[in-house]
Parts: sequence; C-alpha cells; structure tokens
Amino acid sequence: MRIAIIALGSRGNVQPYIALGKGLKEAGHTVRLVTHENFEALVTAYALEFWPVRGNVQEVVESQEMRELLEKGNFLAISKFTSAAAQRAALLWAEDGLAACEGTDLLVAGIGGLFMGLALAEKLGLPILQAYYVPFTPTTAFPGALLPKSPPRLGGSFNRLTHHITRQVMWQGSRSADKVTRQTVLGLPAAPFWGPYNDPRLQQMPILYGYSPLVIPRPSDWDSNTHVTGYWFLDSADDWTPPTELTDFLEAGPPPVYIGFGSMGSRKPEETADLVLQALVRTQQRAILLSGWGGLQKENVPDTVFMVDAIPHSWLFLRITAVVHHGGAGTTAAGLVAGVPSIIIPFFADQPFWGQRVAALGVGPEPIPRQKLTVERLVEAIHTAVTDQPMRQRAAELGAKIRAEDGIARAVAVIRQIEKRGAA
Repeated sequence: MRIAIIALGSRGNVQPYIALGKGLKEAGHTVRLVTHENFEALVTAYALEFWPVRGNVQEVVESQEMRELLEKGNFLAISKFTSAAAQRAALLWAEDGLAACEGTDLLVAGIGGLFMGLALAEKLGLPILQAYYVPFTPTTAFPGALLPKSPPRLGGSFNRLTHHITRQVMWQGSRSADKVTRQTVLGLPAAPFWGPYNDPRLQQMPILYGYSPLVIPRPSDWDSNTHVTGYWFLDSADDWTPPTELTDFLEAGPPPVYIGFGSMGSRKPEETADLVLQALVRTQQRAILLSGWGGLQKENVPDTVFMVDAIPHSWLFLRITAVVHHGGAGTTAAGLVAGVPSIIIPFFADQPFWGQRVAALGVGPEPIPRQKLTVERLVEAIHTAVTDQPMRQRAAELGAKIRAEDGIARAVAVIRQIEKRGAA
C-alpha cells in the first residue's frame, strides 16, 4: 500500500511515526511522512519519503511567549496559543496535505494530525487509521492523559468524562481553523459542532496505541479493534556515530545522570542551568545536560558536566544512571526501555500523566512540576533515583520486558489485515 502518515508537532511528537513508517517500509509499503519542513533531515535519514507542510514548529516553541507559558504550565493558555499558531498555518497545511495525500491508499494520523487527516480522508475518499502514543480513547480505567493535572479519584464515570472533556478542549480550539480549511481549500462542509469523533471513517478502522501494555494496561472497556501494540522505538540512523568528546567523557568516570527538557524552552535558561548544576554538586553526580531548543544554556560548566545539543536517546540512555526530563511520551519511553529510573519534571499536557505513571510503577520518584522545581527537590529526587536499589531493580526488570516487545511488528500486522480486507 501507499501510506501517508501525518505527523505534526515537536520532534517528540513526530519521531514515533518515523519509527512506524520505517517498519511499514520494511514490510513492503511505500511510506510518506507529512510533517514540518524542519524535520526533513530526520525523516530522510530513515529513507522515508518526506513531504513538508509549510512552517517551522521549532520557531513557535522557541518564541518568548511560548517559553513564558511553558514555565507557568497553564494548559488552557498554552492550548490557546498553539491553536492560534495552528490557525495561522491551517490553510497552508491543508494545501500541502492535499497534495501529499493524493494517490495514496491509506492515511495514518494521531492527535496532532487527526482533524486535518479526517478532512483529507473525506475529500479524497480514503480510509484513515488512528495511531496514538498517548491514550485518547475514552475509558473508565483512568482519567484523560492530556488534562492539565490529575483530577481527584472520583470513579470510572468521572474518568470517562475527563476523556470527553479533553477531546472537546482540543476540538473547540481547532474548530474554526478546521471549518475555514474545509470550506476554503477542500470544498467540504464544516464538521459537526462537537467534533468529528463519530465519523464513520473512524468507526470502521482499528486504533493503534504505540506504548507498552506493561506501562498502561489495556482497559477492559476498549473494544477488540483497539490495539496496544508496544512502543514504536526509533533506532539511531545507520550513519550516526557519537562524538569522540562524548565517548571520552562517558569513559572517564562512573555513568552520569542525564538532564534535559526536550522542546520545553525556559524563559530563563541560565537560571535553570544554575539550579541543575547546584543539584549536581550537592549529589556529587556527573551529568550530561541537553541544551535542546534553548532549555538549558551554560557557557562554562565543570569537568563533571558535558553539554550536548542533541543525542539519540536510544544510544545514550543505556549509558547513564538516571534520567531527568520533562515527561514527554517519547523521552519517558526511552527511559523506561533503558531500564534506569526516571525523574520527571512535567510542564503541561500529558507530561504529568507520564510522571505519575512512572511513580506508580515504582521506577522513579514522584514527579516535580516545573513551577515547583527547586534545588532541594531535585537533590532529593536524584539521590533517590541513584541510591534506591529496589527502584533501580524494578526499572531494570521493566526495561528488559519492554525490550522483549515488538510494538512496530504488531502495528504492521494490524495494518496488514487492513490491506487484506481491502483486497478481499
């Protein structure tokens, strides 16, 4: 089949779909990644077709306004800002997406590309498969993962309600842009006021979840067409080699702590770096600091600290003693599969959900919300992650079990059944 995967958002949002696309390509499908223009090198490194939608998501994340919103952690304010940015780009994305998806047999989309994907599927008469790495199907088993913070435990009916609330927050923030693109670019009627979630195209197709059932067990109230496959991990590109300076640092002493906040920018990166360095001095830990998209900056660091702009987690996390990060789904998965404790500093969206999940599994300390991060709290968390041997053992055992899964193969098998059903 000719498959177009629509993957919009930060690198952490896009990377699982590259892994899925790579698995589909190896299974004989033709795969096109429809994503932001700044991910061209990442996509083509895995020999997938790259089709850009105009606009650079990194510029939005790095803006001063976004940095301030992330630091405050207000989910509704962040959603409003990102929705406004998406509305400005929506017409361009629809034009680019329409050209990208013509001539394909199947569309695949997750949270970031679902509404655009549905509109394109309707326009082109194509089936669309939902593929997520965060729980999005309503259930009584746990509350919505994208809520700004964990709600009180009020039972299964309340849990289900929170999923519907999450869906409406996302849809209502996108509805006006979706209406304009449908009518202006695609010549389609507006989607229903409450969203396209009951679209027959969605009801007729399976749903894929690219995370481990060991991390979030499959709810009993999900139907048999909803598959928790295991993680979609992306290995390092074949031509990637670690910098000599980094390997020298790793070999020069005991395994360091990793600290990085991915695409979560900081309004005051120097202050964040100082806080982290103080905690490292007090815990006497070596560390690798990820500067990422400006989240950490420090011109002069001690010899016990090594700073990098970017590094494949799949390679690095096997060589460190604990992971301190923002709790994005991808980074959380990388820490879990590596079998080391994770310390999560959530900013917003699904990050608190993953932080609580890691703590509930006993493979990391309680999460520390970014607004409440202090030297003292980080010192305590690092000390626990490095010295708590039962926690370290649980993390190692869970990592080994996750490594034995093959989420991509299971996802490819489901898509193969779709192909067979279409040929029948």
